[in-house]
Amino acid sequence: MSDLKFYNSLKREKEVFTPLYPGHVGMYVCGPTVSGESHLGHARPYITFDVVYRYLMHLGYKVRYVRNITDAGHFEEEGRAAEDKIAKGASLEKLEPMELVQKYTNRFHWAMLQFNTLQPSIEPTATGHIIEQIEMIQKIIDKGFAYEVNGSVYFDVKKYAEGHHYGILSGRILEDMLETTRELESQDEKRNKVDFALWKKAPPEHLMRWNSPWGEGFPGWHIECSAMSCKYLGQQFDIHGGGMDLQFPHHECEIAQSEIANGEMMARYWVHNNMITINGRKMGKAYNNTIKLTEIFAGTHPLLERGYSPMTIRFFVLQTHYRSTLDFSNEALQAAEKGLQRLWAAYDLLQKLSYESNGSPINEELDKQVQQWCAECAEFMNDDLNTAKVLANLFELVPVINSLKGGQVKMHELSEATFQLLQKTWQTYLIEILALQPENQVTDNSKLDGALQLLIEMRKEAKLRKDYAASDKIRTQLLEIGIQLKDEKDGSVSYSII
Repeated sequence: MSDLKFYNSLKREKEVFTPLYPGHVGMYVCGPTVSGESHLGHARPYITFDVVYRYLMHLGYKVRYVRNITDAGHFEEEGRAAEDKIAKGASLEKLEPMELVQKYTNRFHWAMLQFNTLQPSIEPTATGHIIEQIEMIQKIIDKGFAYEVNGSVYFDVKKYAEGHHYGILSGRILEDMLETTRELESQDEKRNKVDFALWKKAPPEHLMRWNSPWGEGFPGWHIECSAMSCKYLGQQFDIHGGGMDLQFPHHECEIAQSEIANGEMMARYWVHNNMITINGRKMGKAYNNTIKLTEIFAGTHPLLERGYSPMTIRFFVLQTHYRSTLDFSNEALQAAEKGLQRLWAAYDLLQKLSYESNGSPINEELDKQVQQWCAECAEFMNDDLNTAKVLANLFELVPVINSLKGGQVKMHELSEATFQLLQKTWQTYLIEILALQPENQVTDNSKLDGALQLLIEMRKEAKLRKDYAASDKIRTQLLEIGIQLKDEKDGSVSYSII
């Protein structure tokens, strides 16, 4: 079997994966900013790195998977004024910041559970690691690569670039950035337009603030990942993952500040999934095509003809190589839904088959072909996690399974070893690594509680907004899967299975 290779964004080529410590892997993946509900863009990285996590464990590695929660300090300075997303969300929803954070963290966890993703080994929060961030900022100041102005601290990119390669990950050129960077809020505080904030002074109206050597304020976005990855994985670790949109500025800034604080490149392999488009168009608020996960499950977004199950979404994500653009459309999702049903039908048939031979000679050509399709699954996974090719091979095996059941192919045409390999391949890749699940019918109230509570809460919010169309659509979607809602006089909602 070939060696596992990842496409390393840092080197811009596939590299054989060799962990720092034999048998052990440290992996850090940038988690969500919990200022609002998780959307379709969150589905791809967390499904992708769930498969990375599962496959590494399948290969026998002991993996420490760290995925953070950004619950403070996420503001962007490129192309817009600095704005803390958590503080803004809390103000808009009239909630305490930590109340907002808890609300959307719960919803994120619920959605990840629907996708059948494994929980990370450690899920640190930015607010839980303020001390570590302050300590790292102070180290950078002490080494002369950061400076304090009016209670805010900025990283000196120009000085860093004199002896280091700023742009090593994203390929950006500092001189071009100096010419094109827009004038933004607090720009006059900076020595250079490209410098980025490590710590921001909190204005009087700012809700989230902590004491620091530079006064009351809050951390910048980039510093949290450097501080938390270092604490739980060490100054250098194996894999840093995230979406391609994070290469700049987030990951580029992480590299710079970590290299100064710790004296070495923080991660050896940088793995990035590509973007999601909707009907061929980039997903974003400006295009009014950002689809929340609950909207895609319930079918309540205007771009959706109906709802699609979490397993259909997971299957669709894995049908495309993680470094390719993934375009969502109703037609593509409906095709994925049918494809997943076809795989499950074949898997169910395979579980019911048992090997029997009448002593007749095997079909050498067929036997060899089945062995090849099964063996190639490992080769495809080792070649930069090509889940699309793995699924293609499983589809190649579907007619063989159907023919074994229907009698067009006799069981004796395969050797017993090949038949066992066939069963093992489907169990290993479909269930254990790709982690797909059948679309279960509603039969047990206990399985519904988490999902129903969220949908009922969404329905209440829709009614409060007087968005009766969305409210009725959620009710209709629930009816289609056999759940009837009843609005009680005290304002609560009960449900029954019909």
